[in-house]
Amino acid sequence: LCRQLSQAMQERGNEIRTFMPRYGCINERRNQLHEVIRLSGMNLIINDNDHQLIIKVSSIPSARIQIYFIDNDDFFSRKAVLTDENGEEFSDARMIFFARGVLETVKKLQWRPSVVHCHGWFSAIVPIYLRKVFHDDPILSATKIVISLYEEQFKRPLDATLAEKIQSEGVEDENLSKIAT
Repeated sequence: LCRQLSQAMQERGNEIRTFMPRYGCINERRNQLHEVIRLSGMNLIINDNDHQLIIKVSSIPSARIQIYFIDNDDFFSRKAVLTDENGEEFSDARMIFFARGVLETVKKLQWRPSVVHCHGWFSAIVPIYLRKVFHDDPILSATKIVISLYEEQFKRPLDATLAEKIQSEGVEDENLSKIAT
């Protein structure tokens, strides 16, 4: 769906950038991922820990679409995508790192997206950052947001400290209490 939607929008003359986590199950050699040195090298502080943001890129030649991969060994080196071998969901801090990584990369690209389309729950905090942390940024302030949620769902509640973690990023909003429940 994401590829088809991106391709259709690009064919209509829109400039498309697609971002996703570089999960450990993505074969870098087979998919010809390479690091974008000019975009990499930033560090993001998540939970008072410094994490290097690595940006890798590949493309879907048949669709002429570039895919930017948000990478960091602390968060995405495992072969599993959302749960471990026991079915336990991975840390919510990965969502924070991904959201911040995407938005910081967009800023570094100096690209002004007219629409950010978030797919699935993993990207669901991107709008919070757009409206609460990056609301004054000239590159991102006028961006519209679309969220598509699918049948995938949490098997257990979000980490009870997720709201606190987001708040420590500079988000102050009464709606954060809804995340904690």
